[in-house]
Amino acid sequence: MAGLDLTGRTAVVTGASRGIGLAIAQAIASAGANVVLTSRSQEASDAAAARVSGSALGVGAHAVDEEAAQRCVDLTLERFGSLDILVNNAGTNPAFGPVLDQDHGRFAKTFDVNLWAPVLWTGLAARAWTGEHGGAVVNTASVGGMAFEANIGLYNASKAARTTGTPTVERIDALVDKACRIAGEAGV
Repeated sequence: MAGLDLTGRTAVVTGASRGIGLAIAQAIASAGANVVLTSRSQEASDAAAARVSGSALGVGAHAVDEEAAQRCVDLTLERFGSLDILVNNAGTNPAFGPVLDQDHGRFAKTFDVNLWAPVLWTGLAARAWTGEHGGAVVNTASVGGMAFEANIGLYNASKAARTTGTPTVERIDALVDKACRIAGEAGV
Protein backbone atom coordinates (compact mmCIF):
# COMPACT_ATOMS: atom_id res chain seq x y z
CA MET A 1 0.00 0.00 0.00
CA ALA A 2 2.91 2.27 -0.76
CA GLY A 3 1.90 5.88 -1.02
CA LEU A 4 -1.53 5.34 0.52
CA ASP A 5 -2.15 7.46 3.61
CA LEU A 6 -4.96 6.16 5.83
CA THR A 7 -4.03 8.22 8.88
CA GLY A 8 -7.10 8.97 10.97
CA ARG A 9 -9.14 6.24 9.29
CA THR A 10 -10.40 3.07 10.95
CA ALA A 11 -10.79 -0.34 9.35
CA VAL A 12 -12.51 -3.51 10.50
CA VAL A 13 -11.19 -6.72 8.94
CA THR A 14 -13.23 -9.89 9.50
CA GLY A 15 -11.44 -13.22 9.54
CA ALA A 16 -8.18 -11.47 10.34
CA SER A 17 -6.43 -13.87 12.73
CA ARG A 18 -4.23 -15.35 10.01
CA GLY A 19 -3.59 -15.60 6.29
CA ILE A 20 -5.05 -13.05 3.91
CA GLY A 21 -7.04 -11.25 6.61
CA LEU A 22 -4.01 -10.70 8.82
CA ALA A 23 -1.94 -9.53 5.84
CA ILE A 24 -4.68 -7.07 4.87
CA ALA A 25 -4.86 -5.76 8.45
CA GLN A 26 -1.08 -5.33 8.57
CA ALA A 27 -1.06 -3.46 5.24
CA ILE A 28 -3.89 -1.14 6.28
CA ALA A 29 -2.18 -0.43 9.61
CA SER A 30 1.12 0.27 7.85
CA ALA A 31 -0.73 2.93 5.85
CA GLY A 32 -1.62 4.64 9.15
CA ALA A 33 -5.15 3.40 9.90
CA ASN A 34 -6.50 2.07 13.17
CA VAL A 35 -7.39 -1.58 12.61
CA VAL A 36 -9.89 -3.87 14.31
CA LEU A 37 -9.18 -7.54 13.64
CA THR A 38 -11.94 -10.10 14.15
CA SER A 39 -11.96 -13.86 14.36
CA ARG A 40 -14.05 -16.52 16.04
CA SER A 41 -12.22 -16.22 19.37
CA GLN A 42 -11.00 -13.31 21.45
CA GLU A 43 -7.65 -15.06 22.02
CA ALA A 44 -6.97 -15.44 18.29
CA SER A 45 -8.05 -11.85 17.64
CA ASP A 46 -5.79 -10.52 20.38
CA ALA A 47 -2.84 -12.56 19.12
CA ALA A 48 -3.36 -11.24 15.59
CA ALA A 49 -3.68 -7.64 16.80
CA ALA A 50 -0.37 -8.04 18.62
CA ARG A 51 1.23 -8.82 15.23
CA VAL A 52 0.04 -5.53 13.74
CA SER A 53 2.06 -2.37 14.14
CA GLY A 54 0.24 0.81 15.10
CA SER A 55 -3.19 1.04 16.64
CA ALA A 56 -4.79 -2.40 16.49
CA LEU A 57 -7.57 -4.04 18.46
CA GLY A 58 -8.63 -7.67 18.47
CA VAL A 59 -12.32 -8.50 18.83
CA GLY A 60 -13.72 -12.00 19.11
CA ALA A 61 -16.69 -11.94 16.75
CA HIS A 62 -17.69 -14.92 14.64
CA ALA A 63 -18.65 -13.55 11.24
CA VAL A 64 -22.26 -14.78 11.40
CA ASP A 65 -22.93 -13.91 15.05
CA GLU A 66 -25.14 -10.85 14.71
CA GLU A 67 -24.81 -9.75 18.35
CA ALA A 68 -21.02 -10.11 18.29
CA ALA A 69 -20.83 -8.22 14.99
CA GLN A 70 -22.91 -5.39 16.44
CA ARG A 71 -20.71 -5.30 19.57
CA CYS A 72 -17.63 -5.10 17.34
CA VAL A 73 -19.03 -2.19 15.34
CA ASP A 74 -20.07 -0.41 18.55
CA LEU A 75 -16.66 -1.00 20.13
CA THR A 76 -14.93 0.25 16.98
CA LEU A 77 -16.86 3.52 17.09
CA GLU A 78 -16.37 3.88 20.85
CA ARG A 79 -12.62 3.26 20.64
CA PHE A 80 -11.72 5.01 17.38
CA GLY A 81 -14.66 7.28 16.54
CA SER A 82 -15.24 6.05 12.99
CA LEU A 83 -15.55 2.98 10.78
CA ASP A 84 -14.22 4.07 7.41
CA ILE A 85 -13.18 0.76 5.88
CA LEU A 86 -14.80 -2.67 6.17
CA VAL A 87 -12.99 -5.69 4.77
CA ASN A 88 -15.28 -8.72 4.61
CA ASN A 89 -12.59 -11.37 4.54
CA ALA A 90 -13.96 -14.20 6.73
CA GLY A 91 -14.57 -17.36 4.76
CA THR A 92 -14.92 -21.10 5.19
CA ASN A 93 -15.16 -24.34 3.27
CA PRO A 94 -16.38 -27.24 5.42
CA ALA A 95 -18.02 -28.86 2.39
CA PHE A 96 -15.21 -30.64 0.56
CA GLY A 97 -16.48 -33.19 -1.95
CA PRO A 98 -19.23 -33.44 -4.55
CA VAL A 99 -22.09 -30.98 -4.04
CA LEU A 100 -24.68 -33.77 -4.04
CA ASP A 101 -22.88 -35.46 -1.14
CA GLN A 102 -23.17 -32.42 1.16
CA ASP A 103 -25.62 -32.13 4.02
CA HIS A 104 -27.63 -29.05 4.90
CA GLY A 105 -25.32 -28.14 7.79
CA ARG A 106 -22.26 -27.83 5.56
CA PHE A 107 -24.25 -26.05 2.89
CA ALA A 108 -25.67 -23.55 5.39
CA LYS A 109 -22.33 -22.91 7.10
CA THR A 110 -20.60 -22.26 3.77
CA PHE A 111 -23.23 -19.80 2.58
CA ASP A 112 -23.73 -18.20 5.99
CA VAL A 113 -20.05 -17.34 6.41
CA ASN A 114 -19.19 -16.66 2.77
CA LEU A 115 -22.32 -14.77 1.71
CA TRP A 116 -24.56 -13.80 4.65
CA ALA A 117 -21.74 -12.47 6.85
CA PRO A 118 -20.63 -9.78 4.34
CA VAL A 119 -24.24 -8.64 3.99
CA LEU A 120 -24.60 -8.54 7.79
CA TRP A 121 -21.37 -6.61 8.44
CA THR A 122 -21.93 -4.22 5.53
CA GLY A 123 -25.42 -3.40 6.80
CA LEU A 124 -24.12 -2.79 10.32
CA ALA A 125 -21.31 -0.56 9.04
CA ALA A 126 -23.69 1.38 6.80
CA ARG A 127 -26.20 2.00 9.59
CA ALA A 128 -23.51 2.91 12.11
CA TRP A 129 -21.18 5.05 10.00
CA THR A 130 -20.55 4.62 6.27
CA GLY A 131 -24.13 5.31 5.20
CA GLU A 132 -23.91 8.86 6.54
CA HIS A 133 -20.17 9.59 6.49
CA GLY A 134 -18.97 7.51 3.55
CA GLY A 135 -16.32 4.85 3.49
CA ALA A 136 -15.25 1.75 1.63
CA VAL A 137 -16.32 -1.89 1.73
CA VAL A 138 -14.01 -4.56 0.34
CA ASN A 139 -15.33 -8.09 -0.14
CA THR A 140 -12.60 -10.65 -0.67
CA ALA A 141 -13.63 -13.50 -2.93
CA SER A 142 -11.84 -16.18 -4.90
CA VAL A 143 -11.02 -17.06 -8.48
CA GLY A 144 -12.99 -20.19 -7.63
CA GLY A 145 -16.08 -18.04 -7.93
CA MET A 146 -15.43 -17.71 -11.65
CA ALA A 147 -14.78 -21.32 -12.56
CA PHE A 148 -15.66 -24.91 -11.78
CA GLU A 149 -13.33 -26.92 -9.58
CA ALA A 150 -14.02 -30.48 -8.48
CA ASN A 151 -14.92 -31.08 -4.83
CA ILE A 152 -15.32 -27.44 -3.79
CA GLY A 153 -18.51 -26.61 -5.67
CA LEU A 154 -20.34 -25.11 -2.68
CA TYR A 155 -17.37 -22.92 -1.80
CA ASN A 156 -17.06 -21.72 -5.41
CA ALA A 157 -20.79 -21.05 -5.64
CA SER A 158 -20.70 -19.03 -2.42
CA LYS A 159 -17.77 -16.97 -3.68
CA ALA A 160 -19.50 -16.41 -7.04
CA ALA A 161 -22.55 -15.21 -5.12
CA ARG A 162 -20.36 -12.88 -3.05
CA THR A 163 -18.80 -11.45 -6.19
CA THR A 164 -22.09 -10.86 -7.98
CA GLY A 165 -23.96 -10.00 -4.79
CA THR A 166 -21.83 -6.96 -3.94
CA PRO A 167 -22.96 -4.78 -6.86
CA THR A 168 -26.48 -6.19 -6.52
CA VAL A 169 -26.74 -4.85 -2.95
CA GLU A 170 -25.53 -1.45 -4.15
CA ARG A 171 -28.01 -1.40 -7.05
CA ILE A 172 -30.94 -2.47 -4.88
CA ASP A 173 -30.11 0.19 -2.29
CA ALA A 174 -29.83 2.83 -5.02
CA LEU A 175 -33.20 1.80 -6.47
CA VAL A 176 -34.84 1.87 -3.04
CA ASP A 177 -33.39 5.34 -2.38
CA LYS A 178 -34.67 6.56 -5.74
CA ALA A 179 -38.11 5.03 -5.16
CA CYS A 180 -38.32 6.67 -1.73
CA ARG A 181 -37.36 10.06 -3.18
CA ILE A 182 -39.96 9.73 -5.94
CA ALA A 183 -42.61 8.63 -3.45
CA GLY A 184 -41.71 11.51 -1.14
CA GLU A 185 -41.91 14.04 -3.96
CA ALA A 186 -45.29 12.60 -4.94
CA GLY A 187 -46.55 12.90 -1.38
CA VAL A 188 -46.95 9.13 -0.99
